[in-house]
Amino acid sequence: MSLRKPLLLSLAITAALAAANAPAVGADGSSPSSTALPPSSAFKTSDLDPSKSACSNLADYVNSRWLAANPVPADKTSWGSFEMLNERSLAASRHLVEAAAANPNASGVEKLVGDLYASGMNEAAIEAAGVTPIRPMLDRIDALKTPADIAAYLREEFAAGRGEVFSFGAEADFKDSSHKIGYAYQDGLSLPEKAYYLEDGANGKYKSIREAYVAHVARQLQNAGIPAVDAQKQAEDVLAFETRLARASLSPIELRDPNNQYHFVSMADADKASPNFPWSAFFRANGVQANGFSLSQPTFFDEFNRMLVDVPAAQWQAYLRAHMIDGMAPMLSSTFADERFAFFSRTLRGQQQQKPRWKRVLDGVEGSVGEALGQLYVREYFPAESKAQMETLVQNLRLALKARLENLEWMSPETRKKAMEKWASFTPKIGYPDHWRSWDGLATSRGDYLGNVLAAARFNHAWDMAKIGKPVDRSEWGMTPQTVNAYYNPLMNEIVFPAAILQPPFFDPKADPALNYGGIGAVIGHEMMHGYDDQGSQFDAQGNFHNWWTPGDQERFAARTARLVKQFDDYVSIDALHVKGQLTLGENIADLGGLSVSWDAYQKALRDAGRSGDEMIDGHSENQRFFFNWATVWRRGFTPDELRVRLNTDPHAPANFRAIGAPSNMAAFAEAFSCKAGDPMVRSGDAKVVIW
Repeated sequence: MSLRKPLLLSLAITAALAAANAPAVGADGSSPSSTALPPSSAFKTSDLDPSKSACSNLADYVNSRWLAANPVPADKTSWGSFEMLNERSLAASRHLVEAAAANPNASGVEKLVGDLYASGMNEAAIEAAGVTPIRPMLDRIDALKTPADIAAYLREEFAAGRGEVFSFGAEADFKDSSHKIGYAYQDGLSLPEKAYYLEDGANGKYKSIREAYVAHVARQLQNAGIPAVDAQKQAEDVLAFETRLARASLSPIELRDPNNQYHFVSMADADKASPNFPWSAFFRANGVQANGFSLSQPTFFDEFNRMLVDVPAAQWQAYLRAHMIDGMAPMLSSTFADERFAFFSRTLRGQQQQKPRWKRVLDGVEGSVGEALGQLYVREYFPAESKAQMETLVQNLRLALKARLENLEWMSPETRKKAMEKWASFTPKIGYPDHWRSWDGLATSRGDYLGNVLAAARFNHAWDMAKIGKPVDRSEWGMTPQTVNAYYNPLMNEIVFPAAILQPPFFDPKADPALNYGGIGAVIGHEMMHGYDDQGSQFDAQGNFHNWWTPGDQERFAARTARLVKQFDDYVSIDALHVKGQLTLGENIADLGGLSVSWDAYQKALRDAGRSGDEMIDGHSENQRFFFNWATVWRRGFTPDELRVRLNTDPHAPANFRAIGAPSNMAAFAEAFSCKAGDPMVRSGDAKVVIW
């Protein structure tokens, strides 16, 4: 439900659930890692393909040779600049967690990290336990008989930090961003989005995925001891249940509209609208007192209320049983973990091999106590000088953005004044939080991985629930320092850059300005411009969902963004599937504006240094190197199945189109490479997009 706009689909290590007591040596027999880290994907002139032309396709010119020589590894679904940095972050984190696991006297955050990793790496104990760790959960589901039983079960599961059917969490109130409220949000689907349930897809792809999903659920249920015939029937019930949820769900494009993300109701009205699931009882079960909350997608929750009585208890049991098993599978024996991988990773996304165990357990550490690990990461891997240089870059980008806003010819003075107020209130966060969160009260041990993960889930949920009704803590971060990503949060009007992204090709303190401005400078600009994209522009300087536009300016903005929608709608990806320009609009606005603002800041830096940008480095001008590094950032290959999923669900266009989309609208690019009118990378007339 987060409104944060990640730079790409998050590469942060995600939560996992698993179990037991391990030595510092990995269960796969590997020795503890050293502090040496894998390489990054820094730009090199030797990567350029002389048989290609920058004026025809910048992405091909810069990246085609590298991509051909670096196919997607078997244990990945994508590979490129981001993934290489993620491998560096993983290697650094592995060094830290193995050291913590090897220290029997660890305390504080080191103990939390060490307990989770050591218990997760005890593969022998996890294999021996089999289904036993989740047997009490299965028995609890088996006992559900009535709608009241099911409602009580859902309340208890949410209080335990789990929960099914919908999502619930604390976030700033759209109408008063200084305080947190609760948000209930549609969820409950196992397949990527509603179309996978309701359409057959090109060449029957969605239909075959549905069939594979039913087979997967049946196998998981059998793994839990359910006879094959019963498992098949239950699996079919699960698909029917999720299909009904899908019909009531909004699509990814519809969910981009902030009006579809916020629907405040009083507690009394919520209870009247949902007699089968009284929300006041839900809040009490979660230890929260509130007079109201956001029931964000009313149609979905109307259907949920009906399903509590319309759907037989046996079908509810099948759904809850299947989701619980798959949710816990990463922390269970290989029987469960491998089956989950086979469908969700291999069948759905084309990943051919499981990640090694240490990475999967690191997922569990990150998802459970990620910020605790972040404290250790920053201490060892983030130099203070990097933060200082980033602060300078951010200030330079802010000034360049200010100049653009002040000279925007299509915007009226009234709207510009509000845009400038928003600019003035931007808050940048770099590297890591100024204040670390407390973990007091979370008890872990070296002997129970599943117990550790479940304890952390309950602890983190209670920590989140305690925010409801309280003032927003503006010092909090939505990502850990070891995350290779960045985001803009419109409710706090902040841009956030975790430490792990501040490496080549994004940022190198020793690189020439062209590379840093074409890399991290454009990323800084990108995140700033999210405050003025089609979503962020609906929030004011205080982070409130409030219209600060005149009608005429709104019309002019919509006309310009419509051109960008068409530009990306026209890009054709795999299997003749087009990019969805409306789904990716926010990111494309941020790319175009961010790269343009970074170019302005870069040119000012050159002027201040008495240079023109025409100076040559390794046979190319500095101005060309600016765009080379922009393309290098978007150096990324995908498995075909992963690419198909992303085209349907990812608000970011595939990387190759991001590399060419923004530069093709910039006169500076054409001038840097002496491109001519009519070249594919030179857009003109009505096809040229200029927004911010």
